Amino acid sequence: MAWMLAAAVFTAAPAFAEIRIIQSPGGQVGTFLDLFEKVRESGERVVIDGPCLSACTLVLSIVPGERICVTRRAVLGFHAARSVDRRGRFYAEPEASEAVLEAYPDPVRGWISRHGGLTSRLLLLRGRELAAIYPRCR
Repeated sequence: MAWMLAAAVFTAAPAFAEIRIIQSPGGQVGTFLDLFEKVRESGERVVIDGPCLSACTLVLSIVPGERICVTRRAVLGFHAARSVDRRGRFYAEPEASEAVLEAYPDPVRGWISRHGGLTSRLLLLRGRELAAIYPRCR
């Protein structure tokens, strides 16, 4: 199941040794942690080429920054950690939010802080602000 999610969200171009994120709404944190650990170990470059939201942004914490680049279509979306109870209701996970925030690289953490911190509201990092943190892909 996790591999199917990864295949639907990411494309690999073995000739260029890169993983391209073209659209990811996020999902279960564990799935993304496992996937990005494998990417980190592989040595492949990550090209963010579209929306990378929620748990997808964990790539910034796991893959070294020098192996991440962004295109003009890249958008990173951040929000506070949350869980779902058995009745389908969301509830905040403040300790998890703090851990995630601390794991992001300093420039990303600073940007999030300047924009109100991690809350239930989705913060979108894109355009020039994103290109000031991660290089444009060549």
